[in-house]
Amino acid sequence: MSEGAQQDLFGSTVFDDESSTAAAPSKEIVYQRNARARSYRLTLRKDGTAVATIPNRGSQRGAEKFVAQHQSWLERERIRQAKRPRAAEIWVIGTHVLWRGEMTEIRIATTGERPQVCLASDVFRVPGFDGDLRATLEAHFARHGKIELPARTWELAALTGVDVKMVSVRNQRTRWGSCSVNGTISLNWRLVQTPDLVRDYIIYHELMHLREMNHSERFWARVEEVYPNWREAEKWLKRNGSLLGL
Repeated sequence: MSEGAQQDLFGSTVFDDESSTAAAPSKEIVYQRNARARSYRLTLRKDGTAVATIPNRGSQRGAEKFVAQHQSWLERERIRQAKRPRAAEIWVIGTHVLWRGEMTEIRIATTGERPQVCLASDVFRVPGFDGDLRATLEAHFARHGKIELPARTWELAALTGVDVKMVSVRNQRTRWGSCSVNGTISLNWRLVQTPDLVRDYIIYHELMHLREMNHSERFWARVEEVYPNWREAEKWLKRNGSLLGL
């Protein structure tokens, strides 16, 4: 991604005020003030909504000018976003869904007295084979996440020497993970659907935030130190995050 554009962990594409290309402003812009922001910022959310952030010392007029300068970037990002892969809305037998980092077909399990389906070698009980299986399977995925993700977080916290107070697994709709100054890490259960490379990156990312609560060069140096493959994980998220709605 070029010229100040970047992908954040919230599933949005952003542009900060480091470059400019004159163009007419868009009609579909939400302006919001953020007292902690240090510069104007243009964000394209996963639902296509463009948000212009106004810093503490900024103005509405300044934000509108910033949007106008980066309109061409915004239009390119809208086109790119429209081309990103999307998961099936309804899951039935034969649908391919993301599981453990691979697009995997939902198949009828050949064993067991009750209805069950397979995703690769994993077997899940379902109420029946007719109708939409998505809610049932996602509930299974979430249960896996609540077991696996805290365990992996505690393991990596021990390896890095980071003091974690609590790990929670949630149904986050706009981010992969977050942390708080009191030592709590929250993770999206959908990480169990991603490759281990990505799951570990998100956990390391949040662990390093407990040392640096920002995205400064020092923060990324800490990430690099504990997880040199983080760029590969970021690329996966950029290409495939839309399969999980992020």
